[in-house]
Amino acid sequence: MENQKSDKDDKDVLPRKFTHVIFDMDGLILDTERIYTEIYDRVAEAHGGKYCWEIKVQLMGRPGKEGNRLAVELMNLPITPEQFYQEQQVHKEELFPQANVLPGADKLIRHLHKHNIPIAVASGSFHKDYLVKTTKHRELFELFPIKVFGDDPDLKRGKPFPDQFILTSSKFADSPIPENVLVFEDSSNGVLAAKAAGMGVVMVPDRRLDEKLYNNPTQVIFSLEDFKPELFGFPPYE
Repeated sequence: MENQKSDKDDKDVLPRKFTHVIFDMDGLILDTERIYTEIYDRVAEAHGGKYCWEIKVQLMGRPGKEGNRLAVELMNLPITPEQFYQEQQVHKEELFPQANVLPGADKLIRHLHKHNIPIAVASGSFHKDYLVKTTKHRELFELFPIKVFGDDPDLKRGKPFPDQFILTSSKFADSPIPENVLVFEDSSNGVLAAKAAGMGVVMVPDRRLDEKLYNNPTQVIFSLEDFKPELFGFPPYE
C-alpha cells in the first residue's frame, strides 16, 4: 500500500503500524499558503517582480531562510533575502492573524490527543511567525507538546532533507523508530523529507499540484476530512 494514490481503497489496511504523528503546519493545519501568496505578491510587485504558482511550488515546505533566498533568486528581485524577509513583516502582522484552521485538522488533532497518540509539529516557519499565525488558535496548538521550527538552532538543513523530521521524532519521550512515525504534509519537499527520514507520509496537496510532484507518498487525500485513522492503526473516529 505504499503506492496508494487516493483514499478510495478503504478496504486495504496498511501493513505498517504507526504509533506517532508529526504534522506540517502551513497549508496542512492552517490556511496560510494563500496568505503567503498575497504577501509575496505585494513584496515582489514593489520591486518589479512577479510571484506565480510555478515559483510557489518550489518554495513550499522549505524553511524560512532558504525560502527567502530562493524566492529572491527565482523572481530576480533587486534586494537581498534578508530585505525580502523584512519587507514581509508588516504584511504578516496584518494578514497572518486571520489564518483559519483547514477542514478536518481540528478534529484529527483532538482525536489523536484524546487517544494519547504522541503528536508533534514540524514547520519551516520561524518561531515568531508561528506566534502570529496561531493568534486565534493557541488552545489547539497547546495540544502539541513538541514543536520544531525552521529557525531551531539544532536544525542544520530544512526540507526536502530529512533533518527536521528526524529532530522532531527524537524529541518524543519513547524514541520511536522511523517506520512507526506518520507524517502529514502538503508539499512535495515535505514528502521527500519524510520519506528520506524513513517515515510514512500522508500528502494533502493543493489540487493544482501536478501529480508528478507528489513523490509517491504513502497516501494522497485532498482534505484531512477524508483521513481514516483506522487504516493506519489508530483508533477510528467515534
